[in-house]
Amino acid sequence: MVIDGKQIARDLKSSVAERVKESSERIGRAPQLVVILVGEDPASEVYVRNKAKACEEVGILNRTVRLDASTPEEELLSLLRSLNADPKVDGILVQLPLPQHIDEAKVIATIDREKDVDGFHPLNVAGLWQKTPHMAPCTPKGIMKLLAAAGVDPKGKRAVVIGRSRIVGLPVAKMLLDANATVTLCHTRTVDLASVTREAEILVVAAGSARMVTGDMVSEGVTVIDVGMNRDPLTNKLCGDVDFDTVAPKASAITPVPGGVGPMTIACLMENTLECFLLHADR
Repeated sequence: MVIDGKQIARDLKSSVAERVKESSERIGRAPQLVVILVGEDPASEVYVRNKAKACEEVGILNRTVRLDASTPEEELLSLLRSLNADPKVDGILVQLPLPQHIDEAKVIATIDREKDVDGFHPLNVAGLWQKTPHMAPCTPKGIMKLLAAAGVDPKGKRAVVIGRSRIVGLPVAKMLLDANATVTLCHTRTVDLASVTREAEILVVAAGSARMVTGDMVSEGVTVIDVGMNRDPLTNKLCGDVDFDTVAPKASAITPVPGGVGPMTIACLMENTLECFLLHADR
């Protein structure tokens, strides 16, 4: 089964849109998301446009603030502090990556944790690991929703996560653990990686390496979540971290690239923005 992330994301956005309409009527205003883009990275431009389009679809106000790549760090931090103080701004997102002269960790920590729709703030990360209230990061949250939509219950299953980033690998490993899976966290330098991946009943690949997981590296019946978004060096077409053509015949369920995890990440961003809005408005 190919897991249709586009359809699952449409269903989630439809649900969010209904909740946005009801809550906006009750509270007297719509949620607002502010996205900050520093520089003109082509991939970031696409992501920002997709986020703005999703906001329009669900009824969330969107404001994109564009800053020159040479913008001083303190100017960005000052902008964030002003947005933190604005009661009509519910969610704040700084599009990554940032120019080298800006400290990414400092920027993330400056965003009000209750407006941190990405779930990257240190206190939100701590909340995930300590099982206290927090905003869940969008991509890992989307992965868990994709598994649920495919009818895959992680409980008791052996899950392997390739990738140890704080954005995907580490948080999705924690979420799988919380769902009572037995989790192995590894990476591209893991010795004899194939012997690890062949043990997986659930395989999440977030390594950023085109087609690195091939059919000989998985067992029959595995569920595969491909988080990668790469350019095939031979065809220049989009591809994942998984060689779909050789892995799909062995998988019981697999996400395509594009059309899998990506749409769910944006749908979960919409849900997170609504949750931030309700957190502020219902006090």
